[in-house]
Amino acid sequence: MNLNLTGKTALVCGSTQGIGRASAVELALLGANVFLMARNEAALAQTITELDTSQGQQHGFVVADFNQPGNVAEALQELWTKTSVIHILINNTGGPAGGPLIDAPAEAFVQTFHNHLINNQTLVQAVAPGMREAGYGRIVNIISTSVKQPIVGLGVSNTIRGAVAQWAKTLSLELGPWGITVNNVLPGYTRTARLDAVLSMRAGASGKTEDEVAAQMEREIPIGRFASAEEVAAAVAFLCTPAAASISGINVPVDGGKTGGL
Repeated sequence: MNLNLTGKTALVCGSTQGIGRASAVELALLGANVFLMARNEAALAQTITELDTSQGQQHGFVVADFNQPGNVAEALQELWTKTSVIHILINNTGGPAGGPLIDAPAEAFVQTFHNHLINNQTLVQAVAPGMREAGYGRIVNIISTSVKQPIVGLGVSNTIRGAVAQWAKTLSLELGPWGITVNNVLPGYTRTARLDAVLSMRAGASGKTEDEVAAQMEREIPIGRFASAEEVAAAVAFLCTPAAASISGINVPVDGGKTGGL
């Protein structure tokens, strides 16, 4: 099985913590040159030092705040001064604040749509020409199992994540002829800062401790525990390899079997 990414260059968004960081680490271990994109320059510089270079990989980073209009486009201008092509794009952005959908202001939908779908579109439009010319492209969007089964208390996120899934499926149809695959990885409950926020929100709403809430949530997972960021990243990395060339347009849950559907 060909898992070798030597000579390929990846751009990983949201790559200083959680699943994004773990994905960058895995891609580097497979031989890829990795460029990180996030908003914290100090954290980016630290993460770079943790990426494998034993196969001659050369890594770098660009700073972008997805909350600021135009920031991604500016970061891309800097990126093109450091590399001429991106073969692998990992779209990954933190989700919006939780809460009932009925209480969400219109502005929350607009901001989240921009942070996720519009920024993803900007990135894909920038990297797709190089992928076409190279005859190799992998676009992986890290979204959520909510595209299959909405998560209570995350109404805005459920809505926008679903839009991203439809966007990705459409792209897979358009880009496939050039050897470019587009897939979505759907993390379930994963030990990240996002899960910590969900535990805090649910504890506050229920009057239970966070440990009690966590234990209840883990009982809902067939394997009986939360996933690690590294386990999700393994699925992300595999979809970027030559071995996954015929896998495109799909949603891959990494949730311990929790999602109640096929």
